[in-house]
Amino acid sequence: MSLPRYSGYKDSGVEWIGCIPAHWTLPKLKHFTRFTGGGTPNREERMFWGGEIPWVSPKDMKSELIHDSEERITDAGLANSSTTLVAPNKVLLVVRSGILKHTIPVAINAVPVSLNQDMKALEFKSSTCNSGFFLRWVQGLNDSLLLAWAKQGATVESIEHSYLSDTVVPLPPFEEQTAIAAFLDRETAKIDVLIGEQEKLIALLAEKRQATISHAVTRGLNPNAPMKSSNVAWLGEIPAHWTVCAVRRVVERIEQGWSPECFSRAAEQGEWGVLKAGCVNGGIFRSSENKALPDTLEPDANIEVRDGDLLMSRASGSPALVGSVAYVSEPPSRLMLSDKIFRLHLSCDVDSRFFAIVFSARYMRLQIEQAISGAEGLANNLPQSSLKGFTIAIPPKTEQVELVAMVEAEMEKLISLAGEAERAIALLKEHRSALITAAVTGQIDVRGLVKDEAA
Repeated sequence: MSLPRYSGYKDSGVEWIGCIPAHWTLPKLKHFTRFTGGGTPNREERMFWGGEIPWVSPKDMKSELIHDSEERITDAGLANSSTTLVAPNKVLLVVRSGILKHTIPVAINAVPVSLNQDMKALEFKSSTCNSGFFLRWVQGLNDSLLLAWAKQGATVESIEHSYLSDTVVPLPPFEEQTAIAAFLDRETAKIDVLIGEQEKLIALLAEKRQATISHAVTRGLNPNAPMKSSNVAWLGEIPAHWTVCAVRRVVERIEQGWSPECFSRAAEQGEWGVLKAGCVNGGIFRSSENKALPDTLEPDANIEVRDGDLLMSRASGSPALVGSVAYVSEPPSRLMLSDKIFRLHLSCDVDSRFFAIVFSARYMRLQIEQAISGAEGLANNLPQSSLKGFTIAIPPKTEQVELVAMVEAEMEKLISLAGEAERAIALLKEHRSALITAAVTGQIDVRGLVKDEAA
């Protein structure tokens, strides 16, 4: 569907804004906006915390409309800190956070809130700027604004207030802003529903993946095989000819790597790299998940990753990723293990691919979760002693190979379907972003579309 354009345009005088409708104005943000910052009440004063006033920080900026926050403060906390109460329908903006590397989180508060020091609230003069229009404007010009607002030399990504306040904002008449905001609310809601459906599909496919693996590595391929009790409550019955044992019985040796101070980028051709813990996420080896080793440091060839290696993440920022295991096939040269990665050497009775699949099964994940939750002072860390004590069910090796072939064939189908859903989400998000950008920069005229919908 082609959307109408305005009858006349003019040059905005700002390269990254370009041409705008002829009747739009070009004021600076500071000429119609009052900025409010935030602060943190004293953490040691218990009477300042746990009240009824939402205290919004960057971690709360996950939706376009803010109704609440993870933390709340009391009236005393509000009165005894630099934060203030922000009335509803103001634009909330993250001004200091690592997320500003790629996204400017922006939202509107539906209720009165206070802010922490990494946030700002923008209040516009009456009938000058519509909060919903400005929110969409920030979303639509996100990439350009990241460059225009970035504070130079900051240790953490942040927005320079003087750049923010001096920003030229193309404004249509207030009634037109309201129409644009209403149009985008309606159309983005439709797109978000479609995105949500694809995300649900991906979640269902992930559940199907784990269910398929769990069934295969606890019940086998023959539905008529005689069963026996494993004598482990969370493992249940297994085929009678399988063996239940501790992982230490099948893992002969465990190696760890080295984590020197590396560059933040990945290794380039000819350079050595050190693998990050995320290189085995989801049971898939990703060689690109590495950091380049400075040429001032001597690489250790003994911990270079080789074809056929079995790698496990022993530590991660996310508990769900600890214990991920992947089989390595034809890796690039000059990649070393980090100390967050185990290299497992198995006995000849166990197929490495089978072992990797088992660690995605629910019964194994339960053991991993229990082990890392009980490792005091070692958050999200899997000790070797815990790993060796895990219970595992092992079929004969010929059956292991058959199970691997079956599971890999099923996984290929599920991964293909998930890939299609991910591509659909990417296209929907691209369309959403393009629509917002076109509307808030006047590349399309939505006024008539809003009237038609209302009629």
